[in-house]
Amino acid sequence: MIFKRGRYSGFLRPISYLIDLLIIGFFANNIILEKSDLLNFTLFISFSWIISTLFSSFYEIFRYTSLTRIFSLIGKQSIIFTLLVFAFFGFFNNLDSEPLRIIKYVLIVILLITIIKFAIFFLLKKYRKVFKGNLRKVVIVGLNKKTDQLRKYFNDNPDYGYQLVKTFDLNKKDKISINDVISFISENEIDEIYSSVAEMNNKELLSLIDYADNNLKILKFLPDNKEIYSKKLDFTYYGYLPILSLRSIPIDEPINLFIKRSFDIFFSLLVIIGILSWLTPLIGFLIKIESKGPVFFKQKRNGLDYKEFYCYKFRSMKPNPEAHLHQIRKGDPRVTRIGKFIRKTSIDELPQFINVLKGDMSVVGPRPHMVSHTHMYAEKIDKFMVRHFIKPGITGLAQVSGFRGEVEDDDFIKNRVKYDIYYLENWSILMDIRIVFKTVFDALGGDDKAY
Repeated sequence: MIFKRGRYSGFLRPISYLIDLLIIGFFANNIILEKSDLLNFTLFISFSWIISTLFSSFYEIFRYTSLTRIFSLIGKQSIIFTLLVFAFFGFFNNLDSEPLRIIKYVLIVILLITIIKFAIFFLLKKYRKVFKGNLRKVVIVGLNKKTDQLRKYFNDNPDYGYQLVKTFDLNKKDKISINDVISFISENEIDEIYSSVAEMNNKELLSLIDYADNNLKILKFLPDNKEIYSKKLDFTYYGYLPILSLRSIPIDEPINLFIKRSFDIFFSLLVIIGILSWLTPLIGFLIKIESKGPVFFKQKRNGLDYKEFYCYKFRSMKPNPEAHLHQIRKGDPRVTRIGKFIRKTSIDELPQFINVLKGDMSVVGPRPHMVSHTHMYAEKIDKFMVRHFIKPGITGLAQVSGFRGEVEDDDFIKNRVKYDIYYLENWSILMDIRIVFKTVFDALGGDDKAY
C-alpha cells in the first residue's frame, strides 16, 4: 500500500517571514520621513533580510532545536541586520537621520523579532503538549542502550511532538520479524521510523530501507559500527543524541529551494511571454483545422508528495477515451499530423511551463507519469516512489540520458528511476542548467524517442 508523506506546519515559515518583514517596515517610519526614501529603504532592507536569512539559516528552527542554537541564530542575524542598515545609510549619506535613532530602530526591531520568534517556538511546544496537535507518530526498531535513550528523549519531551507508538525488540525469544514491524507501521500510519542498525542484519535493514523508500516514510538511523551501504546520510542531534537520516535532499535546503524556485519562475516567464504568447494562437489554429477538440490537453499526474495535479500539453492526438490509460507508441494512429510535428520537436510540452509557474512542476525534475501508470510502477518497481520527494519536471536527467518517451520494459523504467534518484540526491543549479541546454539541443536535433 502507498502512503502520502505529510508536511507539518507548512505555513509557519512564511508567516514568520511576513511578521518579521512587517516589523522591519513599520518601524522604518521612525528613522526616515521622506516617502520616496522610505520606500527605497524598505525594499532594500526587506530583500536583504530575506537573502541574508536564507544564508544564515535564521528560520531553520525545528521542534528539537535547542535554545542555545536559537540564541546563536538571533545573534548572527542581528549582526548582519545591523550592518545592512548602516550600509544603506552609509551609501545614501545625504539622508538626514541621526545615528542614535538608527541604533534605536535596530534594537527595537531585533528585540521584537526575538520576542516573536521565542513566542512561536514556545506556543508550538505548548500546543503539542496540551492540545496534542502537530504530532508525528514514530516507532523505534531495535532495543538497546542507544534506542532506550531515544525512547526516554521522546517520552520526557512531549512538547517536541513525537508520539512514540511502539518500540520493537528484535532479540526477544518470540522474535518479531521485520515484516511484522512493517505491517504495524502500515496499519498505524506511522510518520517516522527510528532504527538501530546494530540490532538488524543486512537483509532486515534492506527490507526496512526498501519499505521506507517505496512508501514515502521518513527513516532515520541511530549510528553504530555498521556501515549503511553507500547512502548519503544526513547527521543531526536530538539533544545530545546523534541521529542519522537515510537520505539528504539538497533541494530541501532553504537557500537551494529559493534558488531553484527563482530559476523556475524566471525560466517559465521567459518561455510563456517570449514563446507561448505568440506560438499558442498559431499551434491552436493548426490543431483546430485538422481535428475537432480542445487546443490544450490536460491529464492527471502525480507530483510532489504523491499529490495529483493537472499537467498541460498541446493536444497532439485525436480525442479518444484511451488517452488517460495507454501510453503513446511509435506509429500510434491516434496522433494527428500536426501532433507528430509538435511531439518530434517537443513543442507539445511547452504549456507545462504554466504548471511550473503555478508551482505544480519544476523546469527540471523526474518526469510525472499518468496516475494509472504511477500505481502500476509503484507496485512493481523498487524505489519508484522516491521520485515523489521532489517536484516533477518538464525535463530531467533520465530524459537527457536516453530514458525518455515510451517505457519499453521494466529495465527501462528501473534505469529511469536510478537517474531520478541520483538527481534528487545530487542536485545543483549547474546540473539543472546543463540538463536544460541538453534538452534544447536534443529537441532542435530531433530526438529519436520523441514520437
